[in-house]
This record gives sequence, C-alpha cells and structure tokens, in this order.
Amino acid sequence: MFIPKQAVTPIDFEGLTITDYTASGNLSSSCALIRVSPGVSHRKSFSKRSDKYYIVISGTIRFTLGEETRTMNAGDFCLVPQGKLFSYANLSGEEAEIILFHTPSFDIENEVFPDG
Repeated sequence: MFIPKQAVTPIDFEGLTITDYTASGNLSSSCALIRVSPGVSHRKSFSKRSDKYYIVISGTIRFTLGEETRTMNAGDFCLVPQGKLFSYANLSGEEAEIILFHTPSFDIENEVFPDG
C-alpha cells in the first residue's frame, strides 16, 4: 500500500494538525504525522485500546508520561502503553513534527480525556 501525502486531508485536533495516513483503512495499526505549532499542546489522555509509539521528526516536544517529563528532540522515541496517562506540548518557538503509530489502530471512542 502506498499513500501519497497529497491524497490525505489533514484535520485539526485542538490546534494539532494531524495527517492520518491510515484513517480510511481497516488495518491492525495506524500511522499519522502530527504538526505541533509553537505553544500548542495535547491535553492529558490515555487509550483504553492502543499502545502509542511516538517518534519526533523535527523540533522539540515536552512530553509527560505518567509522572515523568522529558524534552524530546528529533530522533527521540516514546512508547505510551495502553492505559498510561500522557500529554505533550511544543514550548519552543518553532514548529515540531512527530510520527504516531497506534497498535491496534486508532479509535477515538477508546481515547479518554480525564479533564473533560
């Protein structure tokens, strides 16, 4: 399966620009490119269904996994196990990009946002 970037329409999710390459397929895993503008964050959440695999492609992301917070740069990786609370933010002045894989595939119905 080949999917050119121009064949996918990005969506806005609370300021994050998400290009989900696998949204139209019924696959065992999913893959998305996420652009995180300066000052934008992903609020605390966890998945009841999937493990999440994040790889920073460019820029800097401040990532919180449970009680631990780290600054991640291009090439850094974070595994968010199913059920583990996480959040991230771009606190820099430059856009950041991350790749996200969900296994099993992403399902919004199984994402939990404890703060509302």
